[in-house]
Formats: sequence, structure tokens, C-alpha cells
Amino acid sequence: MQKRKHSNELKAKVTLEALRGVDTLNVIGKRYGVHPIVIAKWKKHVVELMPDLFSRRHDREKDSWEQREAELFQQIGQLKYELDWLKKKAAIFAE
Repeated sequence: MQKRKHSNELKAKVTLEALRGVDTLNVIGKRYGVHPIVIAKWKKHVVELMPDLFSRRHDREKDSWEQREAELFQQIGQLKYELDWLKKKAAIFAE
């Protein structure tokens, strides 16, 4: 059996109806031709993502920048350590 691909618009529409709770998942599923278990999975997914929807984009970007900054400082530290080591070795060979 081949998996059906549903458009994002259909998923949003069906999930929104499921979240409203006016009809059962079976009724919604019959209306749109989607299995109720699939609708339940979409609904669960949306509920899990909801807290992130209301967080500020700036906060997410700030966290991303802070993580990248920490990685870069770590690389700088490693490169500085390697440079100092190479300078010591070069001084030994220069003597």
C-alpha cells in the first residue's frame, strides 16, 4: 500500500478542525478522506510544537548565535594552543 501525500494546507485545515473538537476524528476523517489515526498524529504534533510558536523569533536566533559563538571561541582556543605549540617546536629546531 502506497503512502498518500497530503498538502500542508489540508493538514492545517484538518488539524484545526480536530483541535476545535466540534466533530470526532472519525467524522473529520470521512469528510477529508484522511484516516483518524493520521489526524490524531497531526494533532499531537501541533500541540507539541505550540509553545515554540509563541516564543519570540529573536530568542531563538539569540540562542543560535550564542551556540555558534561558543563553538567559534572553542575553535579559537584550540588554534591558539596549536600555534603556541608550533612556535615552541619551531624555536627548538631553530637553535
